[in-house]
Parts: sequence; structure tokens; C-alpha cells
Amino acid sequence: MSEQLTLPAEARDRAGKGASRALRRDGRVPAVVYGEKKDPLSIHVEEKLLNKMLSTGHFMNSVVMIDYQGKPHRTLPKAVDFHPVSSRPIHVDFLRIGEHTKVHVAVPVRFDNDEESPGLKRGGVLNVVQHELDIVCDAANIPGEIHIDLTGLEIGDSIHISQVKLPDGVIPSNKDEDFTVATIVSPSAMKAEEEEEAAAEGEVPTVGEEGEEGEGGEAAEGASEE
Repeated sequence: MSEQLTLPAEARDRAGKGASRALRRDGRVPAVVYGEKKDPLSIHVEEKLLNKMLSTGHFMNSVVMIDYQGKPHRTLPKAVDFHPVSSRPIHVDFLRIGEHTKVHVAVPVRFDNDEESPGLKRGGVLNVVQHELDIVCDAANIPGEIHIDLTGLEIGDSIHISQVKLPDGVIPSNKDEDFTVATIVSPSAMKAEEEEEAAAEGEVPTVGEEGEEGEGGEAAEGASEE
């Protein structure tokens, strides 16, 4: 189960860009807590502590208890805005949730027992299609990872969501499609796919190349030069 985090917060006395910039200069990050038909809370949190939580890699699918004025608020992070140049967090949105609210989260996938896969032993390559799974579950039981067993899989085998053993109470958010999570492919197939992608990226001809051939060259000579 994903761990529960606690984040102390203080009230934002002023709104606006100027006030937000002043907070960031003091090592604080503006944030808002909303939801459950209650008034939103305008708060700010410590940037260092927030960065520590972000570095865990599972901040967005963890319950965060916002400690505000001595009262805990159970929340789920919904959005983090980052500065486009420095990549520092500049704003966070938190959604209030009840202890057993059904929540929609993206949880990372972990593949187990690769040594028990005959296909991988023979040189096959695990081609991961979905690095995270969108799921719906109880807020009190958000899994930290979804484990997928590779035992017995051969080259050419695919793992679909219907084959994944999800924890109790967890369902995929997309129940209408039996989508592929991963496949085991031969090294040659993986190489061919990479070569096709590289070729597709380099398909745009240059003006010089067009100009070397008959009428294309004449057209190039007559052309003018977010």
C-alpha cells in the first residue's frame, strides 16, 4: 500500500502573483485544498519538504495529510506546476477525500520473476507498453506498485490487463478495453522497430536533395525565400 504523507501548511494571507513570488523567495510553495463541497483553503507549504516528497516517485498516488492550523485534512495531490526553466515547484492542487473515497490514480508497474521467463532467458526483450496503470480503488488502500509475474512467458507473448492480478478492491479505470501492458519480443524485432522509428523521424527531405533531381531543382531555384 502507498504510504501516507504528512505536510504542514500555513494560511496564505494574500492572493495574487506578487504575493506568490514573495512566498517562493522565502522557500514556500503556494497551494490550494479543494473538494468535498467545502470552501477551498489557500495555503503554502515548505518547498524543501515538498521536493523530498516529490523525489519518492509516488507523491501523486499517495494520501497526503495537510496539517493546517492543528487540523489534518486528508487529500490526494491532483496537480503540481513547475517553473519552466528552474523546474522548481511553483503551485500544488490538493483534492480533499474521505478515508474510504474511491479515487482514480496512476500506479507504477513492477515486473517480477524475469529469471523465470523462458523467453527472456533466450534473449527476448521485455517491451513495456504501460509503465503506469490507471486504476480506481479505496483511498485507504492505494497500492504503491502493481506487480506483474513474468513466470513462463515466451518470446511473442503479450500481457493484457485482463491477465494482471490486481490487489483486492482495485479495478482498472478503463474496463472496456483489454489493453496490452507489455510484450516479450525478439531482439531483432525490437531493433527493427527502433530502425523504423528512426527512419520515420528522418523522412523529411532537404531542399538540396530535392534540387538535385530534374524539375525539383528548377522549382527550388525559382522559389523565394511559437
